[in-house]
Amino acid sequence: MTHTPDITRPPKELIDALKEIGAATVSGTLGHMGFRNPHMVGPVPQNRGKSIVGPALTLQFMPQRPDLFTEGEYADPETQLHRHVLYHVHEGDVVVVDARGDMSSGVFGDMMSTYFKGRGGAGIVIDGCMRDRPNVEKLDLPLWLRGWTPNYHVQTGIYPNAVNVPIACGGVTVIPGDIVVADDDGVVVLPVAMAPKVIEESQKHHDWEEFSRVKLMGGGSLQRYYPLHDDARGEYEEWRKTKRSGTT
Repeated sequence: MTHTPDITRPPKELIDALKEIGAATVSGTLGHMGFRNPHMVGPVPQNRGKSIVGPALTLQFMPQRPDLFTEGEYADPETQLHRHVLYHVHEGDVVVVDARGDMSSGVFGDMMSTYFKGRGGAGIVIDGCMRDRPNVEKLDLPLWLRGWTPNYHVQTGIYPNAVNVPIACGGVTVIPGDIVVADDDGVVVLPVAMAPKVIEESQKHHDWEEFSRVKLMGGGSLQRYYPLHDDARGEYEEWRKTKRSGTT
């Protein structure tokens, strides 16, 4: 019987706090903390307006080799590791797949996606493709992919090799259990250990940026309000007090 490991999921309060913060702010904050490029290049949003935050379940594909893989092995569905990553899905989880940027293999299709949604999965990120687009789109799942293909997952040159191991997706290392933040800007990977600081710094940034947006919309000086100049700090603090008192 095939056995694959589960992940350690981050505290729910971290996930909930990050849902108020967009991928761009998380990415920028991580950049200032030394994680210079947490953004996956390749997977792009397939249904605009979706945003997700959740822990990563990972699936790794490798190039096919005749001594390691034959189509005959897949006569038994339970040897198909792309199924096993879905068996681990809890509500709010994100499946992240290193499909090697392959544009000819559909990692998941209609039925697998239906199962994923039924399990309460938050979204799917693939450095590669899916199949059955007409039916998958009816599920309204948040998806970040390179594209679509009619081919099934092992029809061409890759095969699923491991579940819940470190992978590279879109040029970014993903450790099982990392927090995935994704929206229309793309997909960002957030290490759990860095999440509390990111939340703290992002909330500060969000507040003064909201203030600056109001001032800029009113014709205020870009030099004064973005980034917030020290001379405008007192003005900002007064705005925060007024906002907290509910008089704005």
